[in-house]
Amino acid sequence: MTHPTSAEIAGRIEDLYGAPLAALVSHAQDQPPGMLSALLGLHDSLALAERSIAFHRERLAQLVHPERQVSAHEVSHVLDCARRLVEAVAVRDIQATSASAVLQSLVRVTPPEPSPAPVAVPATPPAPDARAAPSR
Repeated sequence: MTHPTSAEIAGRIEDLYGAPLAALVSHAQDQPPGMLSALLGLHDSLALAERSIAFHRERLAQLVHPERQVSAHEVSHVLDCARRLVEAVAVRDIQATSASAVLQSLVRVTPPEPSPAPVAVPATPPAPDARAAPSR
């Protein structure tokens, strides 16, 4: 299953709030906790998980490089790195799923366009009453 990246989530937050992420972070710091701060927290957790995945994947590749001997002592490091990689992937998946679900439930509210002024239609004079007495 493909999950959105932190960059995609950031773009969706920017679209929703109509401002760059840095400005939103600055704005959220001056406000009481709310939906914006929750979304920014999800984004931060997702970005951290992605960085952790990249780090542990590279470290694991170094530990098990084909030209390198893996001693009995280093096996514990390989297992620990693999465990941390799995944890980071799980966190990334959860954060991405949560952020996507929240963002899908929200829509950007655009201010209503002003309604055009009503067009004044001149009143037509009343039709003569057919039952009225004929004039002399």
